[in-house]
Amino acid sequence: MPKGNDNDRYVVPNNDRGGWDVKKENAQRASAHARTQAEAEARAKEIAENAGGGDVRVQRRDGRWRDSDTTPSGNESRKRDTKH
Repeated sequence: MPKGNDNDRYVVPNNDRGGWDVKKENAQRASAHARTQAEAEARAKEIAENAGGGDVRVQRRDGRWRDSDTTPSGNESRKRDTKH
């Protein structure tokens, strides 16, 4: 996983259980698990926002990063950084 701050979350495939995990950098366990990537991404944004804002990075099944969003804290406007 890329180096980030403590509020950053990563959406990564879970090859053992199926579905998608929301993880913090260097975490042994997932913060959340979802059936779909979209559900996991929404949960990751919610967690990052509640933690005070941070980046949410989404990984493809092949391990390449496909997207990132900067999630603000509170009512700040959301800035989207799309990486393809």
